[in-house]
Amino acid sequence: MERLGTGIGWRPEIADAVERMPGLDWVEVVAENVCPGHLPESLLRLRERGVTVVPHGVSLGLGGADRPDEARLAALAERAEALGAPLVTEHIAFVRAGGPRTASPLLEAGHLLPVPRTRDALTVLCENVRIAQDALPVPLAVENIAALISWPGEEMTEGQFLYELVERTGVRLLIDVANLHTNHVNRGEDPAKALDELPVEAIAYVHVAGGYERDGVWHDSHAHPVPPPVLDILADLASRTAPPGVLLERDENFPEPAELERELAVIRETVEKAAPGPGTRTSLATAASGLPGADTEADRQRLGLAQAALLSCLVAGTPVPEGFDRVRLGVQARALAAKRAGVVAKVAPELPGILGEGYRSAFLGYAQRHPMAGGYRRDALDFAEHLLLTGRPEDNEARRRLRAWWLERSGPTPPSRHPAARALRATRRVLLRN
Repeated sequence: MERLGTGIGWRPEIADAVERMPGLDWVEVVAENVCPGHLPESLLRLRERGVTVVPHGVSLGLGGADRPDEARLAALAERAEALGAPLVTEHIAFVRAGGPRTASPLLEAGHLLPVPRTRDALTVLCENVRIAQDALPVPLAVENIAALISWPGEEMTEGQFLYELVERTGVRLLIDVANLHTNHVNRGEDPAKALDELPVEAIAYVHVAGGYERDGVWHDSHAHPVPPPVLDILADLASRTAPPGVLLERDENFPEPAELERELAVIRETVEKAAPGPGTRTSLATAASGLPGADTEADRQRLGLAQAALLSCLVAGTPVPEGFDRVRLGVQARALAAKRAGVVAKVAPELPGILGEGYRSAFLGYAQRHPMAGGYRRDALDFAEHLLLTGRPEDNEARRRLRAWWLERSGPTPPSRHPAARALRATRRVLLRN
């Protein structure tokens, strides 16, 4: 595997600081946040200096019941080629559920949700991974995720699940040691046992990040310093194999550049001190050939129904599926709504500006009854439309500004084939103009 070294997640807010960091070997960029034809100047300068750039996808939903969307795969492949990346990465998670397979509305989580560690789910995941591998121009690595909840009736540990995934597909792994810590606190899973069971020779690189604990729940925030327990897990992993790369993730609440450089130095020192002795395997001898293709439709149907029931409970307030912890689902639902409010505020910063301190409470109230059915930009428009149709905000000037914002961004829509839909759209626009 290609040696990457020590890197950091590239974000626009810290682009200048990243460019000035001494000894930086590589960066990772959220794939959906860059346009191949208009790459940020900062990334172009880094590439010119020989800094490797790896695209990290967040929207494929490889753990979902449906096969990967061809357009999303093509977009990820395009970004890999535009960045000259040696590999691309995604998550072992589902991010949407419902739709035609379950004869229910398609729902978006806006977040990475855990896949049940069952034979059905593994079969579906393996086929989805193979589809993605065939569509991508470079190798794929998949990441273990952090979770607040556990699925009932799981048949494998995380390590066993990942081991079988690698055996059946030959996929590489992106191991997030912060997520192992999160699952230790939230689900009682032993990080050392997970590392015992992992095929560590399949590791492409490692993520390290911070978080915080509140009321016995660890939140993988990517907005706090890396805590000692996460560094301990990193050291344990590094004592077993020499990871080709290690990367610091930070998504918000960015500290001063000197603090980020200090964290990178600590991560580098942790890996070097724990380096394994001679004889430790550090690469796959051969790639697994995978099992013969099987009909996964029955597995997909079962998985689809289960995931739709869970996601509907989390974002639409439907009953808790049997076997789940009601309290933990409540924590997860609130976390999803809070993240949704935060991301909408980022993609549409005018909304908090118009609504002021009332933005967050208004959005959380909206989110309780209005699941996200599209991306975050669509969500921002739907939220603004909802407020206007219900006569809010009460302040006339704020309502005028919100109406102008919505009308400017909603744009023309293709004519619907259904007269009722056209009439509804026209009525909405008249109401909003008035």
